[in-house]
Amino acid sequence: MSDTNARSGPVLIVTAGGQNPNILINALHGSFADVVVLREKPESKAVFFSRRMRKLGLVTTIGQFATMIASKFGKRFTGKRAAEILRDHGADDRDNPEVQMIATDSINTPAAIAQIRKLSPAVVLLVSCRMLKRETLAAMPCPVLNFHAGITPHYRGLMGGYWSRINDDEANFGATVHLVDPGVDTGDILYQARMRPLGGDTMHTYPLLQTAASVEIVTRAVEDALSGDLRPQPCLGPSQQWYHPPVWTWLWNGVTRGIW
Repeated sequence: MSDTNARSGPVLIVTAGGQNPNILINALHGSFADVVVLREKPESKAVFFSRRMRKLGLVTTIGQFATMIASKFGKRFTGKRAAEILRDHGADDRDNPEVQMIATDSINTPAAIAQIRKLSPAVVLLVSCRMLKRETLAAMPCPVLNFHAGITPHYRGLMGGYWSRINDDEANFGATVHLVDPGVDTGDILYQARMRPLGGDTMHTYPLLQTAASVEIVTRAVEDALSGDLRPQPCLGPSQQWYHPPVWTWLWNGVTRGIW
């Protein structure tokens, strides 16, 4: 650790909230004295649908939304496996009233940027939040890290665990902590963790497993940022951005290959 490069200030976590971010919030709260959460409002489905449709077309977007709906209802049947994951990794997914929570509409608003600069964090960690606009990233007063439930650059975007299984590439089932740049999960890599899903895992539990099994690398990356000892590695290799599978793709692979 270099005293010269060490940074002071809180660890700021930016998230839209949820079970998986709570795991990392609680883990970091247990490891560092000053953790603050900037909690975004969820993005409206209409805005999300419109943006996705412009990128991928109407039919594919409708198919993806059908999968998202099925995923929401299917989660109720995976409680036993979810409890096993939490227990096996000693993870806590509950809301923590001891952690300071600041509400914001979006990290990309002038108000949020002003709030961040006022907090003067030593490091910002993004976990399941909006993508930072270029000007937002430029305004950050410290290193910005992202936790991504996928191995980059192979599985950027969404559903990295699911797609690694679909591609018979379970060696790349895992998660990445990387520096944030203007691209989609294209920043230089700090740490990666790989794990093996069990037969009872599905797209409902993949992200939970990826998150719970990655507490160590997230903690290590934050420690490095605080000590001024980040050692990023270039994000090299085959690269692709992935999205939710359309419902017909999800059903076909579930029925024919047992990958849900």
